[in-house]
Formats: sequence, structure tokens, C-alpha cells
Amino acid sequence: MTIIPESKTRQVQTLNELSKRKVVEHNSLITSIAKMDKTPLKMFELAVSLIDTDNPPQDQTVYLSKKEMFAFFKVDDNDKHSRFKEAIEKMQKQAFFQIKKEQDKGFKFVSIVPIPYVEWTDYHDEVLIRFSPEIMPYLINLKTNFTQHALSEISELNSKYAVILYRWLSMNYNQYEHYSVKGGRREEQIDRYRNPEIGMKELREMTDTITEYKRFTHFETRVLKEPLAEITNHTSFNVIYEKVKKGRSIDSIVFHITKKQVADDISYKLDDPTYIDGKIRQEESEKDLVYEAMKSPYTKLLMEHFLLSYIDLTDTAILSGLQKNVYPLYDELKELRGLKGVKEHLAYIRDKQDDYSKKNIAKYLKKSIEQYLPIVKRQDIDHE
Repeated sequence: MTIIPESKTRQVQTLNELSKRKVVEHNSLITSIAKMDKTPLKMFELAVSLIDTDNPPQDQTVYLSKKEMFAFFKVDDNDKHSRFKEAIEKMQKQAFFQIKKEQDKGFKFVSIVPIPYVEWTDYHDEVLIRFSPEIMPYLINLKTNFTQHALSEISELNSKYAVILYRWLSMNYNQYEHYSVKGGRREEQIDRYRNPEIGMKELREMTDTITEYKRFTHFETRVLKEPLAEITNHTSFNVIYEKVKKGRSIDSIVFHITKKQVADDISYKLDDPTYIDGKIRQEESEKDLVYEAMKSPYTKLLMEHFLLSYIDLTDTAILSGLQKNVYPLYDELKELRGLKGVKEHLAYIRDKQDDYSKKNIAKYLKKSIEQYLPIVKRQDIDHE
């Protein structure tokens, strides 16, 4: 029998906890210039994942576990504490975001040091991280123009350019998923979110490479080919790109994004007979399920009844779970009571919703319709 060291077991548990965390940021922050290298940028993403957007932290302060941080950066050596100190110092001395805002007839540039204060001891696991007041509007109370992505995917990326491109690609793909469900955009506009184009000048600004890699071949290798290979290998995206020429020079880059079929269900596990050893055997690809869910009229109904949020629409596990396990039951109710009956059911359970159900929305919806359908069927029998 193989004995797994206790430290490894704790590390696996910590990684599992990190895999459930999301990073939510305003799009202005994603398109800003990140004046920092990969370690401060990833440290910032880790800190942002600790923010509960529904309950913003008091005094802009969150508390990070050193254990979590070492697991996030996959550090497992005797020198990890000195490396932690070095990373913190680098983040505070070097790291800032340069955000471009439209103002009057031009642009206004704002530079923000995101985390000016960090406090820790050498004998305690907890690290106090305080965000600057100026950065908070880009992290909380986000009603529109924001992007959510998985923290676990960021942890796998090993270059600054991979992190920057991943955040930008997520921003575009999230809008593709949102408008595919919600409407409000023409078909060609929706398609452009899945195949976003960015001018070379804007791409160099965003990656902070205005003065670097002057030869395009060097730029392409370091900022496009290598980072996109990382993203394709380590995240839920498959990404390819094409170069658009204007005359002899490269004018812009078009990215083509597709979502991988994901077998693991991180945020939502229903009591399903196909659930074995922590994994779901999916009969259909998750990509197909998500696509069907986005087109389903039930998704629009759930949005109208405030049972699904914009953030939920970015979670492929929730969408595929609804399409596979909930929407077929809504079809049954529709046959018995019509679409009006479905709407009345949603209005009723919306009024009964609590904090737990909001965090486990797919499970809540499944349980609610499973409890309601037998009542409807009994009423029909009694009526007959």
C-alpha cells in the first residue's frame, strides 16, 4: 500500500479549494497596462479571488493563507518563505496598473498601485492584504462590463503574456456567451466576441511591449506563440490566431477561441447516477450542452426571474448541468401546465430563494422542480 505524505495530502486539499475560486474584474482593468512581471500579476489575481463581491471586505482588507499561496505557485522547497517575501516586495515596489479612460476629446491615464500594504509574521499562516481604495471600484459592485475567470487556470500559466492574454480572451468569450443567451447583439457581433480582433498597437500597449521585441518574429514568438501554447495546454480554451496585413506590415491579430470539453465538474455536482469517483461521465460533450443551454428559452426565463446572474452564465458547469438535468423537467411541466406554468413555478421559487440556494443555484433548481412535478401530476389525476 502506498502511503501519501501528510504534506502532499494537505497540498491536494488546498488545490481543490483554490479550484473553486473565481476572479472577477472590471473590463477596464483587463485591458489596462499591467506594469509588472508574472509573479506580482498572479499574486494580484490570487488576492482578488478572496473578495466576496456580494459582501465587499471591510477596509479593503482580505486575508490570504501562506499555505494557499505556496500551493497556487506550486512552491514546495525550503526556500519558499524567502521567495514569498521577495514576491511581496516586488509586488509593492514594481507593480501598478495603467488604466486608460475616455475623457472629453481624448484619454485620461490613471496609474494605480493595487496593493500598497501587506502584513505577515514568520510564525503565523495568515497574511493581511490591503487593496488601495482606487482599485476597489474595479473589483466590487460590478453590474456591467466585468469578466469572471477561474483562478485555477491562472495558476497554470507561467508567463506574464499568457496571463494577460488569458484575461483578455476570457473577457471576449464571456461576452460571446452572455449575448448568445441574452440577445441585444447581431449575429456577426456575437461571432466577433468568439473571434476577437485587436490592433497591433493596442496589443503592444496591453502587453507593455511598445519598446520590446521590435522585430515582429521575436514579438510573435514571445507574446503570441509561446503564451497561446500555454493557454491551450493549461486552460479550458483552445486558441489559434491569424495575422491581418495592411500593405506589407501586420496590422492586427484575430484570435479564434473554442471551449474544451470539460469532464470534471468543479462547482456543481448533482446527485446523478453517472457521477463516479468525483467525475461525471458525460454522454454529450459539455460544449454541446452549454451551447444548447445558451439557446434555451428556459435560460432567458431564469434570467428574467433573477434566478441566474451574468456571472452564472460564465460557468460552463452550471449551464451544462441545467441543460442536462433541469431543462428536461421543465419540458415535462410545460406539457402539463404550459409555459405559463413554468413561469409561475419560477416566480414561486424565486421568492423562496435564500443565500444557500444562490450559491448552489443548479442544485436548488433541480430539487425544486423534482419536488413540484409529482404535485402537479397528482393534481391532474385527482382532477380526472
